[in-house]
Amino acid sequence: MITLDFAKSFAEEWIDAWNSHDLDRILSHYTDDFSITTPMAAKLYPQSNGIVVGKEEVRKYWTIGLERIPNLKFELIELLIGIDGITIYYLNRATNKKAAEVMTFDKNLMVNQINVYYSE
Repeated sequence: MITLDFAKSFAEEWIDAWNSHDLDRILSHYTDDFSITTPMAAKLYPQSNGIVVGKEEVRKYWTIGLERIPNLKFELIELLIGIDGITIYYLNRATNKKAAEVMTFDKNLMVNQINVYYSE
């Protein structure tokens, strides 16, 4: 079960990791076989059809994203907590778009599934 303290700490580290643009630090939050479902992957990594599976494939996709948005900066809007996951609702200051990342964790509290939703 996800605790409030864990969720707050995770969200803070997750935002800081993305803002650092350090891909190894970002990927440290995820299992080797995690998957992400996101319309941005369909756009930036078209061979994925919006679903990227495995840390090495996600690394390729996120490398493209960080190259295309070099001034990427996330700002937390709200954090939602569930039984086995959290939702991080944030603003990307570089694009001025909001996003929600719904993350499910495994028993070791590593992210193994993400679904991402974006504002228009």
